[in-house]
Amino acid sequence: MSHTLHHLRKLRLQRSELAVPGSNPEMIRKAADGEADYIFLDIEDAVAPPDKERARKNIIQALNEIDWRAKGKTISVRINGLDTHYMYRDVVDVMEQAGDKLDTILVPKVGVPADLYTVDAMVTQIEMAKGFKTRVGLEALIETALGMANVEAIAAYGGRLEAMHFGVADYAASCKARTVSIGGLNPDYPGDQWHAALSRMTVACRAYGLRPIDGPFGDFSDPEAYIAAAKRAAALGIEGKWAIHPSQIELANAVFSPPEKEVTRARRIIEVLKEAEEQGKGAAALDGKMIDAASERMARNVLVMHDAIEQSARSRNSLPN
Repeated sequence: MSHTLHHLRKLRLQRSELAVPGSNPEMIRKAADGEADYIFLDIEDAVAPPDKERARKNIIQALNEIDWRAKGKTISVRINGLDTHYMYRDVVDVMEQAGDKLDTILVPKVGVPADLYTVDAMVTQIEMAKGFKTRVGLEALIETALGMANVEAIAAYGGRLEAMHFGVADYAASCKARTVSIGGLNPDYPGDQWHAALSRMTVACRAYGLRPIDGPFGDFSDPEAYIAAAKRAAALGIEGKWAIHPSQIELANAVFSPPEKEVTRARRIIEVLKEAEEQGKGAAALDGKMIDAASERMARNVLVMHDAIEQSARSRNSLPN
């Protein structure tokens, strides 16, 4: 194995990611008590231009009034793009007034590493000026042809970057792709037209220790299609998927949680390989199949996710009713 290794920069449970428009305080309150692992309060595409200032204020109020971490949530804010005049005020107001309550900032339409540097520098200065002890992470939304063309360089940025998300709708628009729905399959394409992009982003994430997350599926009236899309993403190594409707949260949590049968087998793989090692063997057989060190690494990935889910469940169960 190469001496150049990038271990996971930050472990966060992110099976389900609920998108909540900052312009709707009632939806924000409901999200806090829901089952999503991760919530991003949106000031970007889900908010019309006349409502952006009010949405920003709503988000700051919600960050300060709701103890998201005590509720077992990772809380994020999706700011407006660097090409808009809203972005600088999003960062300054949210960070100065509630930066110590925030886990990550989701940066949309990242095209080059310098886009992240811009936000990173602003966040760093505000944290220093305010004396915040917490460190806000960054997550990059890859949703343009430019972003995908530079996805490896963006993943290698470092700094505060923790994760990358695939924004299928804007990506389709950027590529001028013919599509029938957000995240849906085009019947004229022989398979999944998003597979190559998802796979490329996932490899870039894993190479540089980032969490890969799949984006939205627009037709929330079709749970079977959502599950199928989530399963395709999970098969590539993606850790979670957006939920644009509360009904999609349970679906994402189920798909991206390892089944008990898989957890049991992972534990058994580690046990059998340990026994083989004690006998001076590097490989072993389990249920008629060969297992080796690579099998153990895959098994440990399963157990890390299982343990994170168990820990989250314990935290939520310990909360007062």
